[in-house]
Amino acid sequence: MRFKNEPPSLFSDPAARETLQRAIRDAHAASGATYPMIIDGEKVISRRTIRSVNPSDPSESVGLACAAGPTQADRAMESASRAFESWSRESQDDRALLLQRIAHRLRSRKPEFTAWLILEVGKSWAEADADVAEAIDFLEYYAEQSLLPPSALTPVASEKNRYRYWPLGPTVVIPPWNFPLAILVGMTAAAIVTGNTVILKPSSQSPIIAAHFVRLAEEAGLPAGVINGVPGAGAQIGDRLVSDPRVRMVAFTGSRAVGLRINALAGRTPPGQRWIKRVIAEMGGKNAIIVDDTADLDAAAQGVMASAFGFQGQKCSACSRAFIHRKVYDDFVERLLAKVDAIRIGAAEDLDNFMGPVISAAAKKSIERYIALGKREGRLLNAANHPDGNGYFVPPAVFDRLPDGSKLWSDEIFGPVLALAPVDSFGQAIVAANRSDYGLTGSVYSRDESRLRRAEERFFCGNLYFNRKSTGALVGGHPFGGFNMSGTDSKAGGPDYLMLFRQAQCVSQHY
Repeated sequence: MRFKNEPPSLFSDPAARETLQRAIRDAHAASGATYPMIIDGEKVISRRTIRSVNPSDPSESVGLACAAGPTQADRAMESASRAFESWSRESQDDRALLLQRIAHRLRSRKPEFTAWLILEVGKSWAEADADVAEAIDFLEYYAEQSLLPPSALTPVASEKNRYRYWPLGPTVVIPPWNFPLAILVGMTAAAIVTGNTVILKPSSQSPIIAAHFVRLAEEAGLPAGVINGVPGAGAQIGDRLVSDPRVRMVAFTGSRAVGLRINALAGRTPPGQRWIKRVIAEMGGKNAIIVDDTADLDAAAQGVMASAFGFQGQKCSACSRAFIHRKVYDDFVERLLAKVDAIRIGAAEDLDNFMGPVISAAAKKSIERYIALGKREGRLLNAANHPDGNGYFVPPAVFDRLPDGSKLWSDEIFGPVLALAPVDSFGQAIVAANRSDYGLTGSVYSRDESRLRRAEERFFCGNLYFNRKSTGALVGGHPFGGFNMSGTDSKAGGPDYLMLFRQAQCVSQHY
C-alpha cells in the first residue's frame, strides 16, 4: 500500500456535476428524518432531539438527531469500556484493514456525503468535496502508518530487546461543525486503528453527517461498541464524558474556551482513575499573511482572498490579518478588492456561489457585531454584496486603518472579516504577525529567498506556507496543528500523530 491523496472531483465535467446535483436532490428528499444514537451497535431513540437546519435555508430541517442525556452517556462509556477488552487485542493488520474498508465505502459514496455537507453546514461544492476527500485520506493514511514497525533499539549484549505499543483505552472524540466529516473521521480513525474505542460526541450543529458516518462504518464491519455515537449538548454530557474516570484520552477540535475547559477537566484525577488523561486539543487561530515588496501581487491577492473568504472564513486556518509592504500596499489592495468584489454569495447548493452561509443565526449576529465595530474603528474598503434569501449570509468585509488595540486584530472572529495594514519592513511584518495568542497557520508571499528563510526562523506558527494560501492542508503532505492557544500541536495527518493514541512498552529478555 502506498498512500496518495484523494483527488478532487472535477465539476467542469458535466457528468460529475449531474451526479452531485442528483445527490443533493436525494439529500433534500431525505431531509427531516430522525437519526438514533448508536450505543454498543444498537439504535437508541430518545425524546430529546437536536434539530439540524440548512443554513442556506433555515426553514429546511436537515434531520433530527436523538440527543443523549447522562443515562445514555454512561451507557456509551460502559459500551466503549467493554469493547476495549476485545478490540485492543485485535491484530494491527485487521484494524488497518477495517479503516481501508471504510475508506473504500466512503469513496464509493463521495457524492452522497458531499451533498450532506452542502446541506448541513453550507459548504460550497468544492469545499464539501475536499472535506470528504480529506476524510478518505485520514482513513488510508492512518491505516498505512499503523502498520509501520517501531524504531529499532540500540543492541545490548546478552539481551533481546523489543519495542511495542499498547492502546490507551476509551477515548472521547469531540469534533467541530466546520469540518464535520474530515476532522471527525481523522480523530476517530486514529483512535480505533491504534486499538482504542470511541465515545463520539459530534457538534450539535452537524449531527447528521456524524450519524451517516457511523452507519457507514458499521456497514464496513465495525464491531459493536468500538464507536458509540452520542450527540448531545456539552452542558448535558460533554463535561460528564471528559470527567469520567474510565476515559483514557480526549481528542477535541473547536473553540479556545471549550478546549481550555476540557484540558482543565481532564487534568483532574478523581478516585478510581489510575492514569493522567491525554488531551489533544486544536483550538483555532488568528492567522496572518505577509506580502512583501518583491511578491507576485496577483498570486498574493488570490491567496489572501481564498484564505480569508473560503467557506466564509469559518476555518481555524483562515487568514484574518494581512500585513503588506507599504511600497506595494495600494497596488495590492486594488487587486484584492477586485477579487473580493467578484465573489458570488448565495445558497451553497448553487455551484456558481463561492461563498455560502455562515453556520447559524448566532454566528451571523456575532460576525456582524465585529463588522459594525470595524466600521466604527477603521475603514471598510469594499462594498457589501447582500444576497437574496433567508439564509445566514454575511458578505465579506475588508478593513484597514484599525487601531492597534482593535479586537479585529486579536479575536478569532470565525467569519469573513479581514484586517489589512501596511508595514515599512519585512521585520516589522514578522513582529506584527507574531502579535497573537495563537500560532496555527501563516503565509509569506515573497520572491526573496533570504526573507523566506528568515520567516522560517521567526514566524511562530505550526503550519507556515510560502507563496501559497494559508488554508488547504493535505493529509501526509502538511501535518496540521499549531502553537500556543492554537492547541497542542498534535500534527494531524502527520507521521507522529498515532503515537498520541498509544503508549510504548520495552520488553527486555536476558540470555
